[in-house]
Amino acid sequence: MTTPLAAAKRIVVKIGSALLVGADGQPARAWLETLADDVAEARKNGKQVAIVSSGAIALGRRVLGLPRSTRLDEKQAAAAAGQARLMRVYEEAFERHAIPVAQALLTPDDTERRRRWLNARATLDTLLELGAVPIVNENDTVATAEIRYGDNDRLAARVGQMISADVLVLLSDIDGLYERDPRSDTNAPFVAEVREITPAVEAMAGGANEAAGIGSGGMRTKIEAAKIATRAGCAVAITKGADLHPLRRLAAGARATWFYASATPAAAYKAWIAGSLAPQGALIVDDGAAKALRAGKSLLPAGVIEVRGAFEKGDAVRVIDANGAELARGLARYDASDAAKIRGLKSAEIEATLGYAAGPALVHADDLVVG
Repeated sequence: MTTPLAAAKRIVVKIGSALLVGADGQPARAWLETLADDVAEARKNGKQVAIVSSGAIALGRRVLGLPRSTRLDEKQAAAAAGQARLMRVYEEAFERHAIPVAQALLTPDDTERRRRWLNARATLDTLLELGAVPIVNENDTVATAEIRYGDNDRLAARVGQMISADVLVLLSDIDGLYERDPRSDTNAPFVAEVREITPAVEAMAGGANEAAGIGSGGMRTKIEAAKIATRAGCAVAITKGADLHPLRRLAAGARATWFYASATPAAAYKAWIAGSLAPQGALIVDDGAAKALRAGKSLLPAGVIEVRGAFEKGDAVRVIDANGAELARGLARYDASDAAKIRGLKSAEIEATLGYAAGPALVHADDLVVG
């Protein structure tokens, strides 16, 4: 059976603590080296891969001699101590392939507030284009219990949405979704494909599996992650990750539950911009800019003749032609004040005028819906 993984150009892989860290608190280096082999192979086939990784707290507990604890301050201390070791383990695994890795620590604000979302997206996009493998984790050292994801399944889904990934692979302690918990019912039917996440599908999920004393996720969080990702046009695979070469095995047809998206990532993103965001301002453009936008180009400052409203970077804005008709909607890459200062200028003049540059476009074509 051909899966979405074969055609995917951008992949997010989520790795839980139980896979990465053994019961003795030591990293699973041999397993991770085979994953690095799989990522290197995928890159040779023209794919880009980002990794969302747990493990910092588990590694940090051993470094600091802390027992498993629910105290937030001890978890944050463990995360601070363990994050450096986590990155060192990834660096060592990937240096055999001369592949650079880059740390990216995120909080919910970074993926849910549009200004910070745009900044994080630009950073991850740039890392991928430069040939690095981003290693993303929740910033546990600063997140509080009230403003955190609590598991990396949902964070991985948000990263997939952010970078317009084609596939999200959730490496689990189980090989996919069953109609009932297979740990208590060995005859539970396996679910190979999910075309729509209905209440019946959600009811199949049990609670978190913390039998190993390391992980904090479960099938319920994976279903929630699949809902986020598939709405963003990203297919999701839940598959067993403990065996060596998990991505190679998945590509070869290893057992997995596939959740299918109903649209491409690009189409889902454009639909979100056009239909889900209330415009906070408007940019009035000349005929030349209007023609360029209809041809699929970005909106440059030179074509803007007026700025209206009090919008911030990342807010949705309307683009209006010289006749007063709405031409497009998109996400502004500069706030209203700075947009007013650079309107009518060439892109090369942005930095001299503002003292910084967030790119040559006021609204990039990737963040713009015309018509």
